[in-house]
Amino acid sequence: MPIFSNQLAAVAPSTGPVPAGIADSMIDSPFLAPVRVGVETTGIYTTNAGVARYVRGLLKGLKRVGGHESFELGWPVENLKYQQPQRALKTIYREYFWGKVLAPAELHRKNAQVLHSTSGMFIRVPSGVKHVITLHDISISCHPERFRKWQIKSWNRRLGALAKADKILSISQFTADEAMKLLGLPASRFEIVHNGNDFHPEEPRPAERAPDAEFAIPSEFFLFIGSLEPGKNLALLKRAYQQAESEGKLLPPLVIVGARWQGVPGEGPPPKGWIYMGRQDDQILVWLYRRALALAFPSIYEGFGLPVIEANALDCPVICSPVSSLPEIAGNAALFTEMTHEAYLGSMRQIAASPDVRQSLIDAGRKNCQRFSWTRCAQQTVAVYHASLRTG
Repeated sequence: MPIFSNQLAAVAPSTGPVPAGIADSMIDSPFLAPVRVGVETTGIYTTNAGVARYVRGLLKGLKRVGGHESFELGWPVENLKYQQPQRALKTIYREYFWGKVLAPAELHRKNAQVLHSTSGMFIRVPSGVKHVITLHDISISCHPERFRKWQIKSWNRRLGALAKADKILSISQFTADEAMKLLGLPASRFEIVHNGNDFHPEEPRPAERAPDAEFAIPSEFFLFIGSLEPGKNLALLKRAYQQAESEGKLLPPLVIVGARWQGVPGEGPPPKGWIYMGRQDDQILVWLYRRALALAFPSIYEGFGLPVIEANALDCPVICSPVSSLPEIAGNAALFTEMTHEAYLGSMRQIAASPDVRQSLIDAGRKNCQRFSWTRCAQQTVAVYHASLRTG
């Protein structure tokens, strides 16, 4: 059942399509004066997931564009490990002392006009400072069964910030539509600003590096990239490989890159040929993307879907399902497949057997990835900063 907040229920329920984007209409407009912005950077220190890529990419893009004077606002202490009580103590300090006392004081001292919450919604916003929030998804509201009780409670506490935000910067139209529908937020609050792409042609691509010999990557393989939590749906690929094995027609091995990988083999014997690599750096990711037969991405829910665009940019075909944001982001650059293990088995066999199909997806991906750059993301984001100053 979706989770709702009393604070959000009080918001005017006028919903509908997000109006013609301020971000797009202002992208090339001259600004009268730079806007002074504190850009919250918590995601860099608390996660290795796509949110951290977003924060780093946005900061990189902001260095290239004008119309703003921004500064990073973060408690620069890593909290990436799940060892307790250290993680809990750092979280308490970050959110209840730094976020409520030190961060607001820094915003005031640096004369910030706007606070941009890029990954958290816990900083107390000083009087007179506008608040822009990046909304990556509302997966907790849509799929609470995938989350722990403390995560749900934390999300519910922060929903009030969305209700009060001057502008909500949504990384996809899908995410904006979900927030309007399930949380009762008005369309006038939203601007759609897609993520960029670390491997976009305008970005300096990291030199590829082959994985360590211990992984023994074969010449033909499929690739899976994700956090390995249930919503990424690795279990579906497991069933596809088991069916292929039962039929005596094995698929090329699956190379799996993602966090929490050590727990996955304990969930039952992995299919024959699966290779668990854990988290890898960008140099190895480039090597894998460029050599994989395809990215198999059966995710159930994505606010954006960064691996899809990364694969597009690195000539790796994509197999995914037409769910959540993926049709919006992948465009025609994916082999859209019904969310069943039989359908994924069929699509993977098609890719492996047909060089023409594979090449057509590569060609479409090269065009599609051009839509997503950190420079464009930053230009549109700066336009939203200026728009927030004109809100009541």
